[in-house]
Amino acid sequence: MRTTIDHAGRVVIPKALRERAGLKPGTEIEIRLNEGVVEIAAPPPKGYLVRKGSVLVWHVPGAPKVSQEEINRTIEEIRNERGQLEDRSGY
Repeated sequence: MRTTIDHAGRVVIPKALRERAGLKPGTEIEIRLNEGVVEIAAPPPKGYLVRKGSVLVWHVPGAPKVSQEEINRTIEEIRNERGQLEDRSGY
């Protein structure tokens, strides 16, 4: 997604990304420069492990439910990003 920096140096994180990252007004974030790339990192969610059958699942109280459609879309986005990186690297 593309966005712009305003005259005061502010960047708007698109709503869809804020929702997926769980960013709400007042959330502290970390901003860093890593090899020429500006990275914005949300703090790790506060949660705990819950046993569901024989599997441990990370539970974050108040976190929005993630649908199977959102999971599939995210997997596809990651695959596309990896494909683009591979195309640029020549591998």
